[in-house]
Amino acid sequence: MKNNPAILIAALLLVLVIFSMSVFVVDQRQSAIVLRLGTIAKVVEEPGLNFKIPLLDTVRFFDRRILTIDAPEPERFQTSEKKNVLVDSFVKWRIVDVRQYFISVQGNEAAAVNRLSQTINSSLRSEFGSRTVNEVISGEREKLVQVMRERADTDARAIGVEVVDVRIKRVDFPQEVSESVYRRMEAERKRVANELRSTGSAEGEKIRADADRQREIILAEAFRDAQRVKGEGDARASATYTSAFQSNGEFFAFYRSLEAYKSSFAGRNNVFVLEPNSEFFRYFRGPGSPAR
Repeated sequence: MKNNPAILIAALLLVLVIFSMSVFVVDQRQSAIVLRLGTIAKVVEEPGLNFKIPLLDTVRFFDRRILTIDAPEPERFQTSEKKNVLVDSFVKWRIVDVRQYFISVQGNEAAAVNRLSQTINSSLRSEFGSRTVNEVISGEREKLVQVMRERADTDARAIGVEVVDVRIKRVDFPQEVSESVYRRMEAERKRVANELRSTGSAEGEKIRADADRQREIILAEAFRDAQRVKGEGDARASATYTSAFQSNGEFFAFYRSLEAYKSSFAGRNNVFVLEPNSEFFRYFRGPGSPAR
């Protein structure tokens, strides 16, 4: 019996179809579960080519990369001071146990995200409720994040996932609280500014008063020194005049007359009506001339 080419081609196509239905490829970024009639038959975590039974087995793929849960809106929490704050946070997580992940949430990423979000929300509410605003903003922020990460990771392990990191991006006051806080801050800054201005004005007055006092002291001391020097100069001049007069009385009289002439005839229009033999003209008649 001769082979029919059509039958050979059909048989070859059938073999190719069965082979294609029997193999699957796992990417290095993925894990896979082989389900046989709805139950887990095999878990594949290594990348490469794998085989399954056609029509009986189905394959589910799961992303092994780090995934992010980022809330679209900040959550409102209350601190130990009964103050409301808005907290914007995100969570980094990944699947570490594919079998447990499938059993716990049926491999549904949305269900896993919901479970983790609830855990993080509960942790945040608890941690913020036991701390003040200052502590959650700066003082104990790192400690708070560490506690939340550990608590969330413990709960996440139950569904086959690992919480890699939890971070708080921002902590804000609600709008109504922010306005009140800003008003108080503004009033406080104005109070401090007024205190500084008042202190500066008082210090300025003090410096000016001290400068004026020193000025008066310096002027008084200078005037005192000037009067002393002037007195000493006058005394020395008087002593000089007296000594000169005592040593040569005629020269002293001549000198006084010259000074009188200079003072009297300083202007061109000065007119004196005196007798020719007046004592004033004594030295006009010659040195040592007697008065007549």
